[in-house]
Amino acid sequence: MSLNIKALATILALAVPFASPAMAETWTVDQDSSTLGFEVPQSGKTLTGTFESWTASIDFDTDAPEDAFITVEIETGSAATGNGQYDGMLKTADWFAVDEFGSADFTTDNVMVLDDGSYKADGLLTIKAMTLPIELNFTLDIEGDTAHAVGTATLERKDYKLGPAVNAETVGETVTVTLDLTATR
Repeated sequence: MSLNIKALATILALAVPFASPAMAETWTVDQDSSTLGFEVPQSGKTLTGTFESWTASIDFDTDAPEDAFITVEIETGSAATGNGQYDGMLKTADWFAVDEFGSADFTTDNVMVLDDGSYKADGLLTIKAMTLPIELNFTLDIEGDTAHAVGTATLERKDYKLGPAVNAETVGETVTVTLDLTATR
């Protein structure tokens, strides 16, 4: 009987490493090759901008996307449209209120592969202390130790009290967040 217990213990000890969940790989964003931006209809045209300062922590394995954990911190005061007047307005209390809320945060631990091979990350976006669910759709290409992701997410700006008094004809209510990210493992 003692031999059977030892054999069972040995089998279990050997099997445990193979039964444990996959370890996600840690990716480091190349800030010089990556952009985080936004697009919004504005007076019949499209206003585009970028966030000049943001950081991301990415733990992701293509073999186990469900184990991913991604966080992004965006300095809202770094929003830049190329128009000084708009950039100044974005910092005010009516928009990002950067004096009170200096950053926006995105977090997800729910990434899945879609039928077409692209990905969907269901996450939470916090702007001005308002946290709401958001869906980020992205494609991912990996060559060696370099990954390139391109994606979009949409949000309703008034849900986050961004420009609440500005009508939709002046600035559209739906904002598209754009991501073009390069990272290495």
